[in-house]
Amino acid sequence: MKHRLGLALAGFLGLALAISPAAAQDWPTKPVKIVVPFGPGSTPDVVARLIADHLQRKFGQPFVIDNKPGASGNIGTDAVAKAAPDGATIGVSIGGPLAINTLLFSKLPYDPKTDIAPITQLVTQPSALAINSGIMVNSVKDLLVVLKREPGKYNFGSIGNGSLSHLAMEALALASGTQMVHIPYPASPAAVTAIIRGDVQMGCLPAIAVTPHAASGAIKILAVSTAKRSPYLPDVPTLKEAGIDVEADAWMGMIAPAHTPEGIVAKIQREVVEAIGTAAVREKLATQLMEPVGNSPAEFRARIDSEIARWAPVIKAANIKVN
Repeated sequence: MKHRLGLALAGFLGLALAISPAAAQDWPTKPVKIVVPFGPGSTPDVVARLIADHLQRKFGQPFVIDNKPGASGNIGTDAVAKAAPDGATIGVSIGGPLAINTLLFSKLPYDPKTDIAPITQLVTQPSALAINSGIMVNSVKDLLVVLKREPGKYNFGSIGNGSLSHLAMEALALASGTQMVHIPYPASPAAVTAIIRGDVQMGCLPAIAVTPHAASGAIKILAVSTAKRSPYLPDVPTLKEAGIDVEADAWMGMIAPAHTPEGIVAKIQREVVEAIGTAAVREKLATQLMEPVGNSPAEFRARIDSEIARWAPVIKAANIKVN
């Protein structure tokens, strides 16, 4: 009798483990859609396609990219938030729609804290403080002397109101006690062209958009805005090294709808981290000056929360609002 009870208990425990949401689950069981909240050719799109290609080859299931641009990334991120939480829809998003936009928009169609399940931070990408070559300075320290001497005289370009490139320069002005005039542009190429032509004198823009022109001498790079030096630009100091405590990291991450079972989230996290760690994917990321990260869902959530805390005082001080 005791033997039969023991077998029954063991069977029950085994069944409970098998159906536990946290237990390892099979994924993918059907085609997977990866929503990208920006258009084809954008950096999130590039990263999403690298991951999709790797996973499709591994599992033999279709991984389809669904570009949903608009509203500073909010439309595509909302599509992930409102999808069925079964692992069939995931997304690649960035700091704007996951963190900063909560401070810029009076209302979002989703709440990143409750409607999104973070999976992993995928990459980090540096921005570069670039200036027109006609400005006779070669360091951040010297640039600040010039800016303080004539506050409000100099313009900086960004890739949109409330963008990371806008906030980084506002943070630099706030931290150094300087004043500059903001001129937004629709994309990085236009902002870089404006610096070269002298329409604006500087900007903190994605490094990949700046480095080709720095090599030709058309512009000068004074610093990167990441916490540490980029391995792709080892000779360029960080803003923190120059005494300016400003960090603006153009990261992106993988997300799922809230309430996606923990087992599925864990499986996706393992597979995606493996994908961005392969030599082939790392090599292609390097061409965009991106470093793979691949942290845990909890660490990624902490990163999102830290971005909100970082930019809230800057946005308040500069009185930046999108709507």
